[in-house]
Amino acid sequence: MEARHLRYAVALAEHAHFGRAATALGIAQPPLSKQIADLEREVGARLFDRTRQGVFPTAAGEAFLARARRALDEIAAASVDAGRAARGETGRLRLGFIASALLDPLPDVLRRFGRERPDVRLELHEMSTSRSSTALVAGELDVAITLGPPRGAGAEHLVSVPIGHDHVIAVVSTAHPYAGQPAVSVDQLRRQPLIVSAGEDEPAVVAGLRILLGADSSALGGATVARDVHTIIGLAASGVGIGLGPSRMKAAPRPGAWFCEVTPRTPLPDLVLSFAARDHSPVLSAFLDTIRKNCPDVGAALDDRLRPPA
Repeated sequence: MEARHLRYAVALAEHAHFGRAATALGIAQPPLSKQIADLEREVGARLFDRTRQGVFPTAAGEAFLARARRALDEIAAASVDAGRAARGETGRLRLGFIASALLDPLPDVLRRFGRERPDVRLELHEMSTSRSSTALVAGELDVAITLGPPRGAGAEHLVSVPIGHDHVIAVVSTAHPYAGQPAVSVDQLRRQPLIVSAGEDEPAVVAGLRILLGADSSALGGATVARDVHTIIGLAASGVGIGLGPSRMKAAPRPGAWFCEVTPRTPLPDLVLSFAARDHSPVLSAFLDTIRKNCPDVGAALDDRLRPPA
């Protein structure tokens, strides 16, 4: 029994006439009559009474037609669902990201993706660079946004593209002597208690700060360790010390906090988007399309990375 047999039976019940049903189905009448007869033999029961007044379902036919209609509805729904899944309109996307990505560019990307793909289930995880890199390689994430590209075993199987650039800035309380200054020097930083990211979570950031302050800096060795940029800003605004973090911290102004540049200017690792090279899922492709729309420069770099070698 095939789906066409169900459609033939439903059409015959609707039109109560072999000729009219055949016309509606776009086939000749004799093949329709034969297919209905074959269907009745397979079912083992007469499904239609043929009378002078028309063709009408028997009791067996009514029972068969009730399930046939439901089956055809399910087949149609299955086709729609399959098409939507193939276009990346449904499914799941697991995204791990560092907190500073929520300052820029992630909010605009998520808003647009949610608007264009409302039925995709987003699983969002705020994670350190080291944790999200490990989770991505292990297949526990579909996309990771980190400071610097993931490193270590399995990273060679990832596609990574920069989506943002950063440098070190400082944040202090508005009651701090440095508040109001456009910039502070490294020497000024060395004489103050500092607030920095955890080395095990953001090793590339701490490595950059060691280059800035000196590997043997006592200020860095005794620094307060914060989990994310929001904590760095909050502690600095509370007068705990001078917070050091990415320049995108300026996108999160807070009462009682003052941001200033650090001289000399010290670049931080790029904000990087990564995913498995073998992942060809439609939902990931849809997310990457949103990245292309929101960040044209990133889209060009992404296309270069994904282009097959000549």
